[in-house]
Parts: sequence; C-alpha cells; structure tokens
Amino acid sequence: MKDYYAILGVSREATQEEIKRAYRKLALQYHPDRNPGDKAAEERFKEINEAYAVLSDPEKRAQYDRGLLGSPEFRTEDLFDLFAQVFGFRSPRTAPRGEDLEVAVEVELQDLLRGKEAEVAYARLVPCEACGGQGGKRVACPTCGGRGVVESYRQGLFGAFVSRSACPHCRGQGHLLAEACPACGGRGRVSREERLTVRIPPGMDENHLLRVPGYGNLGPGGPGNLYVRLRVQPHPQLERQGADLVYRLRVGLAQAALGTRVEVPGLEGPLPLDLPPGTGHGEVFELPGEGLPLPGGRGRGALRVVVELEVPKRLSPKARELLRAYAAEVGEEVAPEGLWEKLKGFFRR
Repeated sequence: MKDYYAILGVSREATQEEIKRAYRKLALQYHPDRNPGDKAAEERFKEINEAYAVLSDPEKRAQYDRGLLGSPEFRTEDLFDLFAQVFGFRSPRTAPRGEDLEVAVEVELQDLLRGKEAEVAYARLVPCEACGGQGGKRVACPTCGGRGVVESYRQGLFGAFVSRSACPHCRGQGHLLAEACPACGGRGRVSREERLTVRIPPGMDENHLLRVPGYGNLGPGGPGNLYVRLRVQPHPQLERQGADLVYRLRVGLAQAALGTRVEVPGLEGPLPLDLPPGTGHGEVFELPGEGLPLPGGRGRGALRVVVELEVPKRLSPKARELLRAYAAEVGEEVAPEGLWEKLKGFFRR
C-alpha cells in the first residue's frame, strides 16, 4: 500500500485539522493550473488527493491503518471535485455523478470462513427512456448562455485571476426545463430494480463496507457507487470478536476438579479440548487457527474457550452426602443439614 501519511507529510498521529492543512498546502503547490503541462506535478496532485480522500474520512482511515484498504481508484473529475470542496467552491469542470447507495446482505458466520457469493436486490435511479434523461424540453440558460458557469475577476494569493463558478440560475446545468417529461416528472431519472451478485471476502467485518464501483444511481457525470453492508446472523454457540471466536463452555464441579476431555464447536466441526484438573471458573483456553481469516491472508484468528462453572441447584441425597464428606475432608464449613429448609419454613410464617 502507498504511505498516505508520507505523501501528505504528516505523522500517523496527526489530527484531522493537521491533515487538512497539509493537503491544502500541497494541493495549491501541485495544482495543474499552476503547473501547466507538467505531468509529474499532475501525478503528484492526483496522489495528494488520493491520500487526503482516505485520511480525511475516519472510517476509511481506520481501515487503512488496519491494512484493510488498498489504494482507491479515482477519476480525474473526482480529484477536482475534492479540491473544490476543501477550498470552498463548486467545481464547474464536470456534471455531478449519481448518488452512492447502500444495501445490506445477510450471511452466516460459517460463510466468512472462505467467503461467499451473495445476490443483492436494490433500486437505483437510471435515465428516463422517454426523455433520454433530459427531464423534458430544455432551453438554454439566459444567465450563462448555456455554459453552466459564470466568470468573475478576483484578486487571489497568486495575483489576479478569473474565477469560474457554477451558474446560480441553472445550478451549473447550462439549461432550464421548459416542459417536464410526464414519465419522470422532469427529474430525468426513474427508479429501476437491480440484482447483483457480489463476492463477500473471507473474514469481512460487519463494520466495513464493500465498495462496488459504478453501481449506484446514474447521474449526468456517471454512476455513483454501491456499498454493501454485512449483517452476520447470530451463531447459536459461537460469538465473534474480530477474527477470533468465543465459546462459553459449561462444566460441572467434578469435571473442573478432576479434569476431563470435551468437544467444543468449531466452524468446521467439533474440536477436542482437554481440561486439566483444577480448572477454574473464567479460565480461558485458546485454540489457535480455529477463528476467522485475518486480513491480507495472514492466517486465521483463534477460538477462545471460556470455562463457566455450573453449580448444581438440586442434589440427590447420595450426592449431598458425598459433597459433605468432601467439605469435611478439605476443611470447608458448610451449612448444617436441613438449615435452609428450616429457614424457608420460618419466613413462610
């Protein structure tokens, strides 16, 4: 992966404000308008925007720090839009892309062991066929003459320059709607049901989103993206903690004191586990490599078995006698025989 922190010249502990300041400085320095014809500066500008797009987003930054996010794909239009957003003006270079969408898909815990192909169904906006996405009959905007931008001369940091901004009358579209299309009501887009098969990678976390480029709403400047959110159905016996799994094993007094061999559930079937004599309540036994896949194909997490001691609530006369004999042998004081029955009878009066 690229070192986005080094690209912006900040430390890994940098605050969001420090990252933004570093980006503003570098973006101004390498902007193509200040370096016409300089291919190296143009590539540097793209790299700076790519780094900022990740580090300025807390969720993407966390994924990047954990090694789950590779180098994103950016179009040139995306970079100029990001630059315009940070510097507080609207970029007139391109028409807006369609909106991003999000859809949830349910899987079982076992599906995350090797990954799974899942079909998702969702609705997205596409150009209206009746009007070809125009929204109806259009006329050129009288304010901007159909260009979608207006110009003004301003004094900036580097001298006088021409400032171009989106036309406020037509909102940068260059046209006005004279007659709305009856099929789409002038919106230019209609809703369409889509079905898509996506590949859920092994070990994917519920807190992460799977990005499917180009499958969001369609807009004048191209499609948005589709983000798939994972919903993992609860397992009847196993709990997930990142790449690790947790199983709570209930054992009796004799098993804990004398030791025993048990079977615990795993993702690929039962697993044997030897409990040594004297196993205590809350003790944890770890089975390495029996959890979920780690990011980047670095093996698998562990299955942690947490022992929960079960104290019997009902004892046979023989079992009670043996426990009293045990208490006497080790010097433990216990309630006299029949004490609790007497106390319960007393409180009933």
